Amino acid sequence: MVNFDRIDNKRPRCRAAAIIQSGGELKRSVFTGCVLIIFALAALMPAAGMAESQGVAAPSLINALDTIGPLRFCDESVPLADAEVRERMEKELLLSLGDPPQVVLWLKRSKRYLPIIATMLRDHGLPDDLKYIAVAESALRPHVGSPKGAIGFWQFMPQTGRNHGLTINEHIDERRNIYASTRAAIRYFSALYAEFKKWSLVAAAFNMGEEGLKAEIIAQSTADYYRLYLPLETQRFLFRILAVKLILGDPGAYGYHLKEDKYYPPLKFDQVSIDCFRETPILLVAQAAQSDFKRIKTLNPELRGHYLAPGKHRLRVPPGAGKGINKRFRELAKKFAKLRKERIYIVQPGDNLSTIAAKFNVPLAVLIIWNRLDLTSPIHPGDRLVIYPHRLP
Repeated sequence: MVNFDRIDNKRPRCRAAAIIQSGGELKRSVFTGCVLIIFALAALMPAAGMAESQGVAAPSLINALDTIGPLRFCDESVPLADAEVRERMEKELLLSLGDPPQVVLWLKRSKRYLPIIATMLRDHGLPDDLKYIAVAESALRPHVGSPKGAIGFWQFMPQTGRNHGLTINEHIDERRNIYASTRAAIRYFSALYAEFKKWSLVAAAFNMGEEGLKAEIIAQSTADYYRLYLPLETQRFLFRILAVKLILGDPGAYGYHLKEDKYYPPLKFDQVSIDCFRETPILLVAQAAQSDFKRIKTLNPELRGHYLAPGKHRLRVPPGAGKGINKRFRELAKKFAKLRKERIYIVQPGDNLSTIAAKFNVPLAVLIIWNRLDLTSPIHPGDRLVIYPHRLP
């Protein structure tokens, strides 16, 4: 794109600039106008195509604000009569509506994950509105992370996740598992409500931590979320959740009319128990499930890396793959163990990983994956590495 503000009049930087410079002010105006019209049309065409294909008709943002009527969070009234509270609510709704692709993705993912969360909340006697926290936190993405180290559907920090029953180690990170992480969130919500007695404060504590919130309540001498001066993210947090609730509760009111077949389908799988007597490649599970590595990782986003740790694992596999999987897995594991024993290479003096990879004509990265190597720990003569037969599919 030509940036007309940066063209040097003495030395044109492109052919278009030279034409403008030589043609005078009239030609400059006509040419500039044509280019801007072309660029504007080009920018509008993809957006229009997306709107048509997704059933989105952008509403008037002014009219959208009229949808903010009496509003409740977990059956607690939101004091919209307070002008400052209404302003905060309007701001978050407008910001959410200002990102249509994100709203479409919220909607499309909603029927995959929100029914799971809603059922678990109901089974534990917790308010349905809490499900919108997961949308506000992660947009229902299992792998999303924050710069501070929060990960997963509910954006748990590592220690908070462990405190509420999640396994988080080099092999497993259950913050990415919709079922395990929601169980942890339910435990956390229950503990927070027992302490703060208000769901608005539960949401605030979930965002900023209970100790920090308690300190502010004491220092400011109020337990009213709407009157507390908190970190800016926490001041916005409940209103962001409420914006999600408004949009997902009635998407048509905001111009989003998705047909049923446009939503992402619910999760479907068989659940199986796999017993690993030693560290085992996930690829073996995929082969036993008559599937592929990516599908197994997608169904089990908590799995990290390429290997399962020794022990028993409860895994999800494609529908229908559970029948006979353990027999197939045992046969594959037996063949793998024999192959591993036959393909041992003893590190020689002068060897390094690059020379070994070149010797066997394999990528250095796959040598690291096969042997679970840490690049910060050097290899030594006498170390044993596994080099499998290989070929590109």
